Amino acid sequence: MTVAVTGASGQLGRLVVEALLKEGASVVAVVRDPAKVADLAERGVDVRQASYDDPAALDRAFAGVDRVLLVSGNEFGSRVAQHTNVVRAAERAGVELLAYTSIPKAETNPMILAQEHRGTEAVLAEASVPTVLLRNDWYWENFASGVQQAAQGGVLYGAAGAGRVSGAARADYAEAAAKVLTTDGHAGKVYELGGAPRTYDELAQAVSEVAGKPVRYQDLPQADYAAALEKAGLPADYAGVLADADAGIANGVLDIDKGHLEQLLGRPATPAAEVFRAVLG
Repeated sequence: MTVAVTGASGQLGRLVVEALLKEGASVVAVVRDPAKVADLAERGVDVRQASYDDPAALDRAFAGVDRVLLVSGNEFGSRVAQHTNVVRAAERAGVELLAYTSIPKAETNPMILAQEHRGTEAVLAEASVPTVLLRNDWYWENFASGVQQAAQGGVLYGAAGAGRVSGAARADYAEAAAKVLTTDGHAGKVYELGGAPRTYDELAQAVSEVAGKPVRYQDLPQADYAAALEKAGLPADYAGVLADADAGIANGVLDIDKGHLEQLLGRPATPAAEVFRAVLG
């Protein structure tokens, strides 16, 4: 079985490639810049150059491929069109399964981040190839900068209130994707993937445990949190998206059952404290 992974030089894509290799799959790493995965090529991975904006290159990348993982792009505002190019190339290649990394509760999720995922899922719903949705919840690694600051200053900031987020390690989602791509019975499935739900108060406790010093959670109004992120150096638009995500967490959007991820992994998801320990070195 040959599995193509798009965005294979990215943080998630590279981990999926590693997980697929452990499963014994033949892997095609689809990247814009092959130089970024030269080490994978040296290990025998078939590296093929293509961007989401280049249908002809995508056709070449998917030649002879059985299954494809479409890792969602990061060019906000262009992602539905780019993802559609990948879907159409997968159709032309006649792949037997196309998996997509989406977001929890995409059909009703009000977060800004969900809009293009919802648009992509609509394209997939009409695709002529079998599809499976991997609706990944938050990566604990998303909190890296906040965890580092909290470990120094004793305060974890956010705008999530008492809402819970069902996070897991990025490697957990990669392993789950590899399981789906190398086993049968997943076509047409929608997997809501996440670990045990945690409030930001509980995440602050996890930072405290790892840092060996008291850390508390300070909840801020959404606008104030966005302003704080912008003051810390984030672009205004991105700060607004992150603050909007916290508002979604406050409203329970990322509080999902851990069952699907545990089912695919055959084990519990990685605890936040373990990831935070790695973040803090």
